[in-house]
Amino acid sequence: MALANRSSPLIVAIAALLFTAGAFAEHGRDALPLLLRPLVSALGLAVLGFLAWCLVSLAWSPFPALSLRMLGEFGPTLIAVYLLARLAPDRLPPWTPMLAAIALALACLFVIASLRLGMAPQRLLGQRDALFVLNRPVLTFVLVAGPLASYFAVARHRRIVAAALLLLAAAAILSSVSGAAAMGLIAGLAMAALAWVLPKRFGLAIVGTGLALALALAPVEGDILARSMPEAIHTRLEHSSSRARVAIAQSFGAAVAADPWRGAGYGTGPRFPEVPAAQALEPEMREMLAVGHPHNSFLQVWAELGVVGAILAAAVLFLTLRGVAVLPKAPFAAAMGLIAAAAAIAFVEHGAWQAWWTAGLGTAITWLRASLARPPRSDTA
Repeated sequence: MALANRSSPLIVAIAALLFTAGAFAEHGRDALPLLLRPLVSALGLAVLGFLAWCLVSLAWSPFPALSLRMLGEFGPTLIAVYLLARLAPDRLPPWTPMLAAIALALACLFVIASLRLGMAPQRLLGQRDALFVLNRPVLTFVLVAGPLASYFAVARHRRIVAAALLLLAAAAILSSVSGAAAMGLIAGLAMAALAWVLPKRFGLAIVGTGLALALALAPVEGDILARSMPEAIHTRLEHSSSRARVAIAQSFGAAVAADPWRGAGYGTGPRFPEVPAAQALEPEMREMLAVGHPHNSFLQVWAELGVVGAILAAAVLFLTLRGVAVLPKAPFAAAMGLIAAAAAIAFVEHGAWQAWWTAGLGTAITWLRASLARPPRSDTA
């Protein structure tokens, strides 16, 4: 999934189909309630409400074909990772975690070697040799390394495996040119450490406040950054196109202000300069809307789904935190680290509905649930 990231939705779909077939072979018709039970919880209903609003927004999308195409990418992958996270943790063969750890370690070593050798392996394989092609792999490392390491950290004699995974992943991430991955790594490690040493309520307060601010301030993010970021920081972040990112955030924020209640419609990002809300903006503002998405998933929800979508997204996020709050200490710290890392990346990086990102998040959640369902035994290390 890391090295062939464009195929990661297919990988999780195949895995989900296999686990679903196994569940029905094992339980027969009783497998269906097993699959549907989480959907009637408060969190499940909030997720379904958010997805329903995405579908409702197709009614006013000016580009329904585009919206359906985006939904066709995001929807099946979301269903696949739900099935995977629901079914896989209780049914993983005992050799699977170590195989996954070896695969992740090899992927990290491949990325490190590629960067050290000036992308020579990519040229040898006939692939693009630009440094940014490794950004998606290292973003996948940010998501998966912590939850997989937490699986091994449960057993005393396997903690060296967990530490080695984290060190290799960190080395690959920090060697890359992806500032988003580095930020996600730092946020994830810092939050996991705080969640481990602080009482749970403090960790939840920190993450909850961060998520609330990221979502509530998303429409005015660009204006805040334009006024507060010193020129010296822009100069230091020149390789990250910080000035352009601020201008993009300002443009999408202005579009939100023009249509704050319902948004432009799900999946309209690639043609956002043509949506009705953008037509009232100045030409220089519309120009920055042509990037395809605002490089901030929180702002994208506002721009495409309006205040209703933002409220439903907030419900999903905070109900997720409520579910995480009851976890034992080690999985709780890993889960908080994953949320912080994913939120940090989502604040500055890709489009919200990209299937490779959904697949990576679903895989990370699967390994977190696996550490709860069947932790490795210390006497078999």
